[in-house]
Amino acid sequence: MRNIVDGYGDRYIIPTHSLLDELAADFGHVAAGESLRAAREQTRRMIEGGLAAACDYAEANRRETAIRFAVDAFNGRVDAILSRVRHDNYGTLEQEIRDAFSLVVHNGEAFRNARILPAYLDARISELRWAVVVQELKLKEREEQRRIQEQIREEEKARRDYERAMQEAAKEEEIIRKAMEKARAEIAQASAAEQAQLEAQLAQLNQKLTEAEAKNQRALSMAQQTRSGHVYIISNVGSFGADVLKIGMTRRLEPDDRIKELGDASVPFTFDVHAMIRSDDAPALERLLHTEFDEHRINKVNYRKEFFRVPLSRIRELVGARGLEATFTMTADAREYRETQALEKMTPEEREKYHLQEPEDDATE
Repeated sequence: MRNIVDGYGDRYIIPTHSLLDELAADFGHVAAGESLRAAREQTRRMIEGGLAAACDYAEANRRETAIRFAVDAFNGRVDAILSRVRHDNYGTLEQEIRDAFSLVVHNGEAFRNARILPAYLDARISELRWAVVVQELKLKEREEQRRIQEQIREEEKARRDYERAMQEAAKEEEIIRKAMEKARAEIAQASAAEQAQLEAQLAQLNQKLTEAEAKNQRALSMAQQTRSGHVYIISNVGSFGADVLKIGMTRRLEPDDRIKELGDASVPFTFDVHAMIRSDDAPALERLLHTEFDEHRINKVNYRKEFFRVPLSRIRELVGARGLEATFTMTADAREYRETQALEKMTPEEREKYHLQEPEDDATE
């Protein structure tokens, strides 16, 4: 009665993923829907078989009437509760069903102990459980589809990066080769003094050609390796506080481009890069780090949110123990955040003077 009068609040929230722990990894919302239909069929059979409620009236007609009254009262409340099922309110709704059970049993005492049987209560809670599982699995499938779409967009950007890099490198190679041909032609007609200068120029061009070919080959190699990329460890002290790190992955040719995107207008400050780990199997490395620090996730419901509250030293120790080559920057620069803090302590006059002295490029940015 206290719950009904005062409300339920957050006292009965249960993490929905606990309902999924015993299900197979490939168990989808379609199979869950079949289980929900089976649970509903079970409650119907229990009513037809006289297994939903009981009463102590000796006369059959009175007993039947009292049982029907108790079942109708209970089911009316439960059906209204089930109509409010979401993926995140299992605990509260379960408690509401148990309270409805207690209330019907209490009121049924006036009719020779007309009561709902515990087995029928369990059957209706089973309906609730499967209804929530259906909602949760639907949500997870939508989240997975969003993750796949995001991955496709990221890989498409990476593909364009590789193609652009190869085109630029090929164009650069062509320009250098033409310059080398011109230099060779001039050497044949030059004097001895001029030949030495042209040969030095030719050597420089040859070095540039080697670098352009290597750049082209690197872009081609990364385009062909579908799992190669970088796993990044970044922070944003001004936005999320200390010891909050994002562990993500990118297949971009220039991984810093991805970091710049993450630090766009959706967060007040830019991200600081603590490590950029090159890997031939970047998804596997990212998954390893996520699994290792799973208990430190900030959002334990949506795993697409890759933020962890964990000391950077822990990540560096794990990466070192795995024999991975990575250079870590342990201290976050957080320049914009620290300058903002300093500005907040200034007087209006000092602040105006600071902005007048600010470099033009920074002001534009």
